[in-house]
Amino acid sequence: MKAWQVAELGEPEKVMRLVDVPEPEPGPTQLMVRVRGAAANFPDVLMCRGEYQVKPPLPFTPGVELCGEVVATGAEVTGFNNGDRVIGASVIPSGAFAEYALMNAATTFPAPEALDDAQAGSFYIGYQTGWFGLHRRAGLRAGETLLVHAAAGGVGSAAVQLGKAAGARVIGVVGGPAKAEVARELGADVVVDRNTEDFVDVVKRETGGKGADVVYDPVGGQTYQRSTKCIAFEGRILIIGFAGGEIQSAALNHALVKNYAILGLHWGLYTGKDPDAVRACHDDLTALAAAGKVSPLVSERVALEDVASGVQRLADGVTVGRLAVVPGS
Repeated sequence: MKAWQVAELGEPEKVMRLVDVPEPEPGPTQLMVRVRGAAANFPDVLMCRGEYQVKPPLPFTPGVELCGEVVATGAEVTGFNNGDRVIGASVIPSGAFAEYALMNAATTFPAPEALDDAQAGSFYIGYQTGWFGLHRRAGLRAGETLLVHAAAGGVGSAAVQLGKAAGARVIGVVGGPAKAEVARELGADVVVDRNTEDFVDVVKRETGGKGADVVYDPVGGQTYQRSTKCIAFEGRILIIGFAGGEIQSAALNHALVKNYAILGLHWGLYTGKDPDAVRACHDDLTALAAAGKVSPLVSERVALEDVASGVQRLADGVTVGRLAVVPGS
């Protein structure tokens, strides 16, 4: 089968190679699937660079999220049949940027019927992260103001839709007019182009000086530091990641004086510590998709042969909306 492999670390376009490899064989608790759609995520970039917390041995096939069709099951797997359309995470080193991939049965779920393959392949990590962050960690309530950074990115775009579905007023921060249009299409009530406006000033203006009740921050660095200037009394800042490349230090005296909370979210821990919550989240997200309240905005669909250049564009920060790989397209 065809698969993209990383045999040395570096920038995706330089280290990813499309090669012929044997089809992977599922372990006792695994599924082998034919890849129908796979999203490009920032962890894929970080894995190529050797900067992610998960460092698979070389060579490996990246692609952490997918929609697939079950073609084989491990000896201990129950509840799945060949031909089932499913979503979930891949089992690296047999990632989703290939014709076939492996998935763990415990973290694999039925693909929502309301979503096509590219959308379904973009529906697991970002939307689960957003759901757990906004509801389980931050307790977002209807009528509150939600500030979402990188609102046109993978996790940010999901947070915009989930915030609107929860009844919040959403302010999305993006970089550039094309991404601003994506944020508006996702449903953001107010969109800030950080290249031309100061989001702190906009948030204060839009909230009458009160500030944002919840800040969803997958960027870190100065974005986090500036967010502390426009957080509301009893507000919650969600630390989702550090796509900006800088891991900031939090001034805890400032959190004390302004009476706000700083909340970390490592969503992946829930798959091991509270799998029932992950399944309940999937059921809720599926219902939201069926009702038309959430749907990944896939703005670019690429063939398997074009994966490396697509992942590199994600690394360079020039993608708009979600980029999905659709083998055979």
